[in-house]
Amino acid sequence: MKRLFTLIVSFLSFFAVMADEYDDYVSLYKDIAIREMMDYGIPASITLAQGILESGLGKSYVAVEGNNHFGIKCHNDWSGATLRHDDDANQECFRKYDNPEQSFIDHSQFLKNRARYSFLFELDRTDYKGWAKGLKEAGYATDPKYPTRLINLIEEHNLHQYDLMQTVTPAKQKVVKNPINGIKHVFAQRNETYYTLSVKHRVPFDLIYVYNDVDKDSKQPSEGDIVYLKPKKNKCEKCKPHIVEKGESMYIISQKYGVKLIKLYDINKMSYDSIPSVGQIIKFD
Repeated sequence: MKRLFTLIVSFLSFFAVMADEYDDYVSLYKDIAIREMMDYGIPASITLAQGILESGLGKSYVAVEGNNHFGIKCHNDWSGATLRHDDDANQECFRKYDNPEQSFIDHSQFLKNRARYSFLFELDRTDYKGWAKGLKEAGYATDPKYPTRLINLIEEHNLHQYDLMQTVTPAKQKVVKNPINGIKHVFAQRNETYYTLSVKHRVPFDLIYVYNDVDKDSKQPSEGDIVYLKPKKNKCEKCKPHIVEKGESMYIISQKYGVKLIKLYDINKMSYDSIPSVGQIIKFD
């Protein structure tokens, strides 16, 4: 009897831990799923259920190594980072993202921009059963039980409640112009990435990095950072020489005045890896 009791307790504990993992995943990504629903019309419950299923609660190899929560493969139109993993075939190409949020955004765009999924957007956003069956019909997955698995996840974890919710309106983000060079830019809000900014302001993903003199492996912008939506200038004839202050780098000065980083180094006859000293005078033409 004691052994049976121990087994029952262990069994219940296992499912309690599993329930907590589902709750943690939903808590982490529900706001993104709701926002994507408002932007694209895909039920938040479907997005969450697919994320849970495709990523194994964010623990699959593709999710951990590539931040890919929806198992989206490269296809011919993908020019971003990739990783290889065995799936239907050996070493298939999967899309790789800088963070999970990019995966959620790309999932929305993947469905919205492909004709075979277009009929789904005629459904009501609360019709999660129609969406689940339609995804299988459109060929998103080969598993014949895919719709049932999505529906079960939605109903077991009450994900349908999020289809009825509205997003919290973020602080308004105004596009402004550099007062000297007139280059359009924004000030990054909390948790924004170059990817999300490129989507929001319709700037090609690859170009937003070029405009801001960063590469795709660099850190994301911090809250309040200037992010340019157009190319910076080669020089600034109207700019007065800048006296370097403590903590300033050539990159910070480049962003402040809207002058390309390499050009700023060239104008001041500095090597590209040099660090300006406090009190140094930086010219712009």
